[in-house]
Amino acid sequence: MARGRGIMSDELKYRLADELGFGDTVRQYGWGAITTRDAGNLVKLAIAKAQQMMIDEQL
Repeated sequence: MARGRGIMSDELKYRLADELGFGDTVRQYGWGAITTRDAGNLVKLAIAKAQQMMIDEQL
């Protein structure tokens, strides 16, 4: 799988990080400073939001 091009925009990732409470850490120290649990929670939240958007579009 190619790296370097992500599906999520940086803006979305920072917004989700803020929502989960570690946005300041990411801005100050970078993505390497968060735990794998936090990274997993970010992905989980992104998936949930994407699924909700797909449901809303079908209505």
